[in-house]
Amino acid sequence: MRAVIFDGTLSLADIPRPVCDADEALIRLRLGGICNTDLELMRGYKNFSGTLGHEFVGDVIEGPDDWIGQRVVGEINIACGSCDMCQRGLSSHCRYRRTLGMVQYDGAFAEYFRLPVQNLHRVPDSVTDQQAVFTEPLAAACQVLETCSIHPTDRVILLGAGKLGLLIAQVLRLTGADLTVIVRQQHPADLLAGWGIRAAVRSEVPDNLADVVVDCTGSAEGFADALNLVRPRGAILLKSSYAGIPAANLTQLVVSEIRVVGSRCGPQDSAHRQTPRRSRCSLRR
Repeated sequence: MRAVIFDGTLSLADIPRPVCDADEALIRLRLGGICNTDLELMRGYKNFSGTLGHEFVGDVIEGPDDWIGQRVVGEINIACGSCDMCQRGLSSHCRYRRTLGMVQYDGAFAEYFRLPVQNLHRVPDSVTDQQAVFTEPLAAACQVLETCSIHPTDRVILLGAGKLGLLIAQVLRLTGADLTVIVRQQHPADLLAGWGIRAAVRSEVPDNLADVVVDCTGSAEGFADALNLVRPRGAILLKSSYAGIPAANLTQLVVSEIRVVGSRCGPQDSAHRQTPRRSRCSLRR
């Protein structure tokens, strides 16, 4: 079968069809999404080598009878289920975690790939493939509201108006906060305007006033910019993963008593249904 392989160079290669373990399903890819993390993996993040891809929608062709023929998306973290983190309900931080298309588990950019059945979610008939493939990044966007308390009275600035940033902007809008998204190009500004979200260029936004800054730039420079934007005793929420190491004034974290919160992927139930605040997260295109 064909697969997209990265081993220092990117290639379309012929590799053996996966053999599933007893708890896994074999999935035929329908549509895949390219994440900025995929690009960072090719720049050296995690010293990755193997089959890329973790945003997908596909059809189950082998596995338990009640899953055969189902159109699915899936959680990307493969957990052991028995370590201390799994027992605490933090399976996304499993001590022995493998990750689809990232860590010790072949990805979805192949004709066929495997994933544990417990990771799968059925896709309703009313949801198109083009919408369903956004489930994983939308879950990551909804996770923002679980990792950082954001109130209607807060002034929030979002850095990075790429695919994930635009999804996060729509989630943040649900909080009623005073939200500004910093953009570099006209197209995301036009999309944001259509959703009733303020867009601005960096020079228009004053420093040291934001209660919360969300960095999803995907660049090491984004953290330094977030430090300049956040007020004393404010919070920075990091949604970026990248190969480089950010150069930033960490003393400023101490002097201004700034909280830094990391936020990675989120449970896909959040994207399918609603956030813990009972505000529905829906994909707008």
